[in-house]
Amino acid sequence: MAKSKDLPGTGLTSQRARDRLVARLAAMGIRSREVLDAIGTVPRHIFVDEALQGRAYDNSALPIGYHQTISQPYIVARIMEALLTIRKAERVLEVGTGCGYQTAILACLARQVFSIERISALLSRARANLGLLEMRNTHLKYGDGSRGWLSHSPYDGIVVSAAFPDIPEELLGQLVVGGRLIAPVERGKGQRLLRVVRTAEGYRETELDWVSFVPMRRGVG
Repeated sequence: MAKSKDLPGTGLTSQRARDRLVARLAAMGIRSREVLDAIGTVPRHIFVDEALQGRAYDNSALPIGYHQTISQPYIVARIMEALLTIRKAERVLEVGTGCGYQTAILACLARQVFSIERISALLSRARANLGLLEMRNTHLKYGDGSRGWLSHSPYDGIVVSAAFPDIPEELLGQLVVGGRLIAPVERGKGQRLLRVVRTAEGYRETELDWVSFVPMRRGVG
């Protein structure tokens, strides 16, 4: 990954700001050293508009245009912890690239990341952001992420960045046995973050946190 001193906006935001964010996430219960190191390494300020760079290391979601947001760092870290297994994930699918921030975090934790975005302008922005970081293990695609990316499956993990009414079988079927899918799912008047593990007999589901994500939209924008 490119060094922070070579990136735009480093005069406004610093490693010290990332370190403060990491300390806050640890205080909120994030325990994985790998996840905290990734949050502390990836410069979140390059993924937000210049006018919002002063808030880049707040623990809050921020708008990125097109009625989308860059997720709250705690939620990103929570998802990463729920995804991780003892061994390093070889292949992870991300549904909803957005501006590429979570993609970059995933790229620090997995050998190969395949990410799909339905809004072409956001995909272009993500490509540019990840290019600045010189991340070589990310593969991006314009398309309907609810159908997955079958040609590169099966995956050790799948991360979904929009809320499903129900998780499609087509997506679950792209997990390896033992693989995990982390996704927000509509539950009554709210959303629950779920971890779904594929087993030899079927799927095992665990409810994690209450969350708030944009709804999943099928097709491309």
